[in-house]
Amino acid sequence: YTEFRSTISQIVTIKQILPLNINSAVVTSDAGSPPYIYEPNREELLAKLLPKQVQTQFYKIFADSLASELGARMTAMDNATRNAGDMISGLTLQANRVRQAAITTELMEIIGGAEALKG
Repeated sequence: YTEFRSTISQIVTIKQILPLNINSAVVTSDAGSPPYIYEPNREELLAKLLPKQVQTQFYKIFADSLASELGARMTAMDNATRNAGDMISGLTLQANRVRQAAITTELMEIIGGAEALKG
């Protein structure tokens, strides 16, 4: 999936979700008994929390991918808008030069015709 960093930076990420790696070692205190008492028992707690953890991981992956896609679209549209503005400016300048050259040519023809009639 693509991990979202910013609108112009997305990082391709590979992450193993399944199978889950669960460390089954029991941590014991100095007295030899487990330091925590789980209520409900450990198996029931893991049976409820592990599916939620997997679901949360997938939700994060989908949210990051969507944010990355929208950021890439925003950047692309911003670049396209900027390029279109530059193109419009260039074409407007070129059209004005062509129009000005046509006007200048017509004026030269009129002046040349007037001079020919005088003399």
